[in-house]
Amino acid sequence: MATASFVGTAIEFFDFYAYSLAAAVVLDSAFFPQLDPVAGKLAAFSTYAVAFVSRPLGSALFGHWGDRVGRKAMLISSLLLMGLSTFAVGLLPGYDTIGVAAPILLVLLRFLQGIGLGGEWGGAALLATEHAPAGKRGLYGLFPQLGPAVGFVAANGIFLAMGAWLSDEQFTSWGWRVPFLLSIVLVGVGMYVRVRIAETPVFARVVSEQQVAKAPLVPLVRNQWRELLLGSGAMMVQYTLFYTATAYCLSYGTATLKVPRETMLTLTLLAVVALGVCTAVSAVVSDRFGRRAVLIAGSGVAIVWGLVMFPLMDTREPVLIFLALAGALGIMGLSYGPMGAYLPELFRTRYRYTGASLAYSLGGVLGGAVPPLLATTLQAEFGSWAVGGYLALVAVISLACVLALRETRTDTLD
Repeated sequence: MATASFVGTAIEFFDFYAYSLAAAVVLDSAFFPQLDPVAGKLAAFSTYAVAFVSRPLGSALFGHWGDRVGRKAMLISSLLLMGLSTFAVGLLPGYDTIGVAAPILLVLLRFLQGIGLGGEWGGAALLATEHAPAGKRGLYGLFPQLGPAVGFVAANGIFLAMGAWLSDEQFTSWGWRVPFLLSIVLVGVGMYVRVRIAETPVFARVVSEQQVAKAPLVPLVRNQWRELLLGSGAMMVQYTLFYTATAYCLSYGTATLKVPRETMLTLTLLAVVALGVCTAVSAVVSDRFGRRAVLIAGSGVAIVWGLVMFPLMDTREPVLIFLALAGALGIMGLSYGPMGAYLPELFRTRYRYTGASLAYSLGGVLGGAVPPLLATTLQAEFGSWAVGGYLALVAVISLACVLALRETRTDTLD
């Protein structure tokens, strides 16, 4: 169970983050060479944002069938869709080869990536928490939460290796495709693991008692719309911190601050360690002190760090840039760790897959899709201080949402 929930999310987030890194360093020149540098970067980040828009659709689609036919089948399907879409990006010709069809197909593949990832996280989180013994859902919910850190380290490591081994011309021509092509091997591993897992006992009881919802989205919206909206808001700060510190700061550091690409990739790779450590600690601690207490602390610290992060970045000093990135990702981990248990605990079993997945994905529409786009515009118009102010504002919104939600640590999932 732990292996299946961890391996799948690690693979799917590897696919997802490989795209975010490519968008930051190369997709503008490969697919939008006719645009000026700022417009090309915005176009690349726009294709990146498409997946966040399609993630709620994937959550609704996979959540519907996950609440009707089971968690296992949807976990296999979502992994396959995500993996094949990512592999196809690696094969896609650029603008110089097929013209305007290149960015159109890129957007389509990115859309499919988002649908796959929209169904992945909720199923993995339910697989872990619905198998967990009493009092240990935070610990069990930790496993899918480690996927983003491991997936990003793997994607970043391969990009860093390609940059070290290849010239800039080789990297821009074909080196950036290697992570996308390698993903098909990881998908094969994930499929092997997931085919062997059993259905969760909580969902099996729903089936045996003939309580399966025919249209899970309807009772979800009717009965728990408040938890859906507030859960989405609570997720915003984690998405914003992560994608600002990785996708946007990689672009900002290389293009604006003129820090070498290999340096930025290395600093980001090291900083993600803070995400993994803080995610693990906060998930375990939430079993003792409650989910809300940990989430409140994480959002509160994020407000302050949003105002500190970019003054540190703007020094151009590698040590201080590392501190800025590690601080943002570590704080993100403080809030992210408990979410593997918290979102599933908020919703009833009959529509838990749909509810948890949608809350997770809707938080990403504003928290994940918007930051690279808005940060690029804010920095160009007002300077980096405005980007930090935006981070702090998102943290305030997430804090308010957490304060409006209930504690769930002692709730039963049946």
